[in-house]
Amino acid sequence: MNILGIDFEDWYHPELIAKSLTNEKKIPKVVAGIDKIIDFLRINDTTATFFVVGELLQYKPELLDKIIGNEHEIGFHTMHHNRLDIDNSKEKFSEELKDFSLLTNNKCHGFRAPTFSLNQKSSWVIDSLEEHGYIYDSSVVPAKSTMYGIPNAPTHPYKISNTSIDKETSTGKLVEFPIMVTRFLGKKIPAGGGFYLRSLPLKVIKNTIKKYEQEGIPATFYIHSWELTPELMPRIKLPKKDSFITYHKLDRAKQKMQSLLESFNFTSVDNYMKNFN
Repeated sequence: MNILGIDFEDWYHPELIAKSLTNEKKIPKVVAGIDKIIDFLRINDTTATFFVVGELLQYKPELLDKIIGNEHEIGFHTMHHNRLDIDNSKEKFSEELKDFSLLTNNKCHGFRAPTFSLNQKSSWVIDSLEEHGYIYDSSVVPAKSTMYGIPNAPTHPYKISNTSIDKETSTGKLVEFPIMVTRFLGKKIPAGGGFYLRSLPLKVIKNTIKKYEQEGIPATFYIHSWELTPELMPRIKLPKKDSFITYHKLDRAKQKMQSLLESFNFTSVDNYMKNFN
């Protein structure tokens, strides 16, 4: 059994878009696609963890019932999708955890950092999550990219602490579910979703999931809400490289995810921990 996360964001949340915005009004649009995403998962008999940006729950409170009511799990993706290692502090983050707990009626126990920004600079997050009753995190990518990555981290679930995010620790209370990685053209790279889902050959991704399954490791995969509803994602003028990373083969993401769901079994983190761990 493998793990699927839906990083539920709106059009203005991705880091490479956010940094290019000036006076544009940040009116949510992708949030309107929640029913399409729920239907997509239902048709494929799959449950998932929705890592939701909190301000979208404030804007559309019925998201909670739509997610929980369809047997999916809700996870925390910060209130405003700010990087933890740049735009955050322990005090500010603790307030966000309290706000999200109120919005979700204390039904959230898992976290994913925006742009996978859990690293040595932001390891204090682990203590905050533990203090607020969280039981797992899924923010570590065991490969290096230009925007994130902890290349020496394990590829299997492991216990982490604020002093040990790149290796198993006996004192850790929080379980880390690292994103799937692979070797491609002789280099270890992320392979568990997003740009890499859109860009890597489907055969490479499927072979990697098979390898994880053979090793008894859950392949932790993710896809953005705007990748499942590209028709709701406006195209913002960005620098060439940023535009490529954000929009490259955006119209192919849902089709490729469909193929993966037809070939492999996926579930939410919560369901995996209860029934397959």
